[in-house]
Order: sequence, then structure tokens, then C-alpha cells
Amino acid sequence: MPEPLIDQKFLERLERLTLHWQKSFPGLVGGHNASRYSGSGQEFLDHRGFHQGDDLRAVNWRAYMRLEKLILKMFQVEPRVPVRILLDVSASMTTGDPTKFDYGRRLAAALTYVGLVRLESILLQPFEEHLRDPIASGGGRHRFRPVVEFLEAATPGGRSDFSKSMRKFIAEYPQRGLVIVISDFLDETECEKPIQYLADFGHELFLIHLWGDEDRKPSYNGELEIEDAETGESVKLNFDDEARAAYVESFDNYARSIRELAMRKGGRYIGLSTSTPIEQAIFGAFVEAKSA
Repeated sequence: MPEPLIDQKFLERLERLTLHWQKSFPGLVGGHNASRYSGSGQEFLDHRGFHQGDDLRAVNWRAYMRLEKLILKMFQVEPRVPVRILLDVSASMTTGDPTKFDYGRRLAAALTYVGLVRLESILLQPFEEHLRDPIASGGGRHRFRPVVEFLEAATPGGRSDFSKSMRKFIAEYPQRGLVIVISDFLDETECEKPIQYLADFGHELFLIHLWGDEDRKPSYNGELEIEDAETGESVKLNFDDEARAAYVESFDNYARSIRELAMRKGGRYIGLSTSTPIEQAIFGAFVEAKSA
């Protein structure tokens, strides 16, 4: 019997977590993160002058009696900010033990559950060269089962094309929100500029970078022929300790560039080996990142 994507005991621990964002977005009332946008709410924020079309019910009539001016009361609202989880399902995600694809599915499931518990609006969007059919959910933990079934039915495959898929994402989802990207960030061309487009468009980035231990530090030696999982192209290499050290340095520099991109754009970054227990990733790296 296959191992469940996520077990009940783990779900119970996830009840304590919250998806956080740094920016203020004009969203729907109902989330659990405070926003600087004004509207009907419980916590007083400020006053401003009345403008044509404003709701007369928000006028401070006591101030009007004293000042003979229409002044609007503003309250802090809690917006239900759109949370979109972009899950890389390209063929390069099939490496690792467990595979980056399986690890990413479990992370996506866990983060979706955290959002649903807090009544966030969640969109789970698989992508490779194209955007695949997504699943949207919201309104509480009882909506979680269809997400699990969706992820269990997903299969990896296809070539990575961040440029094409990110542009399509921006076109299809114009409302700004929190975008969580779960990926190995491997693309034959590049992925940094397309990710930057997301931030420039107004989305807040949370980049979760996955790799297998062999991806970062290969253990093999001697003459090798390596085949690209997405293109099928093969390269012959002569691998020794010196080549391995240079490879690890190059890998770490690339991971650092992805992290710096997220930080530069006011977002967050987590780098994870798939050998890291999923509970440790969520209650360690994720908790630390959300408070950064």
C-alpha cells in the first residue's frame, strides 16, 4: 500500500502555523494577516476627508458636528490575500531520494492545508513548459481532500520553461498576492528573469528551492556519461575530487543567486535537500523564513 501523501498526525501539527506575507494587498475580507488598506473592520486606523462615492455609513458624524466637515473613519481590515503555489512538475524533478517531485507535492499539500485552516484562498498551479490545469480551494480544512487527490494524481514530465510559464501565469492571474514557487529552478535557458517578472508585477515571492543530495554533491568518480532528464542530451565527463569541488561551488553560487533575487525583491527563500525530513523542513526552515 503506497505511503499517504500526508498523514493525520502531521496535519494536526500544521494547525499551529500561518502563511505570512509582508506586503499589503487589496484583497477580500476574511484572512488572518493585518493589512494597511482601509475598510470596514474592528481596529481603528485613521481619518481622511470624504470623497464623492464614499460610504456615508463610515462618516464620523461626531467630528462633523464639531468641525462641519465630512470625515471618513478608516479601520484596519484583514484581507484574504490570494495565495498561489506554483509547483514544478517538469522531468528534472524526478531525481533525488525521495524525488524532488514527491517532496514538492508533500510541501505543497502541507502549505495548502495551513492556508485552508486560516481560511485563505489557495490556488495550486503545476507547471513545466506550460501551466497545467490548477486546483483552487478555500473556506476551511474540509476542502483539503480534493487537493490531496489532485496531487496524488499528478505526474511529472515535460521540459522547464520559466519564461513561458511565468508570463502565462501573470496573464492569467492579474490580482497580486503571495506566490510560493516550489522548484529545483533548473532551466535550459534561465529562470531568474522570469521570477523577477513576478515580483516586478507586484507579487510577493516565497521561493522554495529543492535539490537531491546527488544534485549538489555527486558521489561518482571516473568517466561518466550523463543524460539530461528533460532534453535527452548526453554529456561525457571525467569526474574527480577537483571537478566535484568545482561543481559544488558552482551549485552553491547558483542557489545563492536565487536566494539573493528573493531577498532583493522583498521576498523569502528556503533551500532544501530532499533528504531533509518534511516535518523538519516545515517546522524548522519554513518557520524561520516566515519570521524573517
